[in-house]
Amino acid sequence: MMHYEGNIIRPPSEARSIILQATVGCSHNRCSFCPTYRGVRFRIKDEETLLADIRYANRAYPRTRRLFITDGDALIIPFPRLLSLLQMINAEIPRLTRIGIYASAKSIRKKSLPELQALREEKLSIIYYGLESGDDQTLAAINKGTTANDTLDLCLKAQAAGLILSTTVMIGIAGAQRSLIHARRTGELLSAIDPKYVGALVTMIVPGTELDRQFQEGTFKLPDKRGLLLELREMIAHTHLSRGMFMANHASNYLPIKIHSPKDREAALAMIDEALAGNLPLREEWMRGL
Repeated sequence: MMHYEGNIIRPPSEARSIILQATVGCSHNRCSFCPTYRGVRFRIKDEETLLADIRYANRAYPRTRRLFITDGDALIIPFPRLLSLLQMINAEIPRLTRIGIYASAKSIRKKSLPELQALREEKLSIIYYGLESGDDQTLAAINKGTTANDTLDLCLKAQAAGLILSTTVMIGIAGAQRSLIHARRTGELLSAIDPKYVGALVTMIVPGTELDRQFQEGTFKLPDKRGLLLELREMIAHTHLSRGMFMANHASNYLPIKIHSPKDREAALAMIDEALAGNLPLREEWMRGL
């Protein structure tokens, strides 16, 4: 058995990967919308436990060729220790073709370009980064701990190291009043970064979070369904990816959309227009989830 602790979160694209929990919790753990690691003290697991899990995974999943390292922002592991972990993984499971990991602004900032390149040489191929917004006011409001310009520099550095970048953005996170500003600036930031993958999720207010407190006090108002669709449309209209994919098909979305950029972009905008006109059904509330 693998030594899992707490809630194990992984991207949808890692559904068939070996999941290796190298850290517990999130080193940032202050985002206003996120309930995942509340009350969990961040720590890196010991080498003995990790080696046991790697060896178990090698026996239990003999045909699996991908591995994902969790928790929250496992890239924060200091470079020498993370490099050693990747070397251990490759020594024990040499058949792997790709290793993925969650990243944060802080964890990318702490790694130099040569260090990221060294990690890439050990099959670390893709990083998942919660961009959330390209609007500085929104980033500050949700306690993201970074700015749009900082995010741009860090993401470009990761891509310069040869890492595939998969980003997540949040529809509705700026609230009703700043919705379209957030949408435009997020689209513009995504265009400047030009990641391979973008995943758009609709904000869902989780009880017990700081965002929930703001919602209960009336200082945060989520856009209604129409407002969320207009925000998604505005974001897509301002997002220009050279060859990336823009996916708004997560369970939280009212209108599932998958765009292969640039060829599907106009068709996606037309689909949203049809939904706004009431000609396309939206996902029912009971079908939505985190």
